[in-house]
Amino acid sequence: MSLPDTTAFHFIIADDHPLFRGALKQTLETQYPDARIEEAGALEDVTAKLEVKGDVDLVLLDLTMPGMRGFSGLMYLRAQYSSVPVVIVSANEDAQAIRRCIEFGASGFIPKSHGIEVIREAIASVMDGNMWTPPEVDLTADDGSADLVQRLSTLTPQQVRVLMMLSEGLLNKQIAYELTVSEATVKAHVSAILQKLGVESRTQAVIAAAKIEAGQWRQIGNATNESQPAV
Repeated sequence: MSLPDTTAFHFIIADDHPLFRGALKQTLETQYPDARIEEAGALEDVTAKLEVKGDVDLVLLDLTMPGMRGFSGLMYLRAQYSSVPVVIVSANEDAQAIRRCIEFGASGFIPKSHGIEVIREAIASVMDGNMWTPPEVDLTADDGSADLVQRLSTLTPQQVRVLMMLSEGLLNKQIAYELTVSEATVKAHVSAILQKLGVESRTQAVIAAAKIEAGQWRQIGNATNESQPAV
């Protein structure tokens, strides 16, 4: 009896730069020649693929492509598709950003500046069930925000989406339209968000989330003047 082909993995490469997607795809094809590899240029493309294909083994996710809002896209994917591992592949090499990604459920963090061999080693380690981050990054460092990170991690997928839209300056009726729900439902989500984050107003919720994002989210003051696809 032949053994099952353990290399027939299913990957999604999520990045808005076609050249980088192509390079990463080539790396994966060399490492896992029988793998099925799909590409996505925006977060909504990732979620669409995950909705119809439940056999994805790993998502390689950029932090700054369309639809992402700092770490909120990662938070949404981990809440909505908890069984699918996500590895961040990013040009951001800030140690705090790397720790945040791990705290929000990423299985690894690979800086784009690393060479092909390191990227292969990192992916192989994650596929073996391990976590991979740059060895020089201290994951145990504490900046005093662990409690708020834990609170944010308790948000449901829909609550994450609502918080993202709040940070964009959208009103309840606008959020209701985008999510095709009633204003009463949005109000209920906002109330739950405030309770979970331990704050008293929607403004305080957005400020708290922005602090945690460590510069990953856009500045709150500019959020109402910029347009970015919602999750």
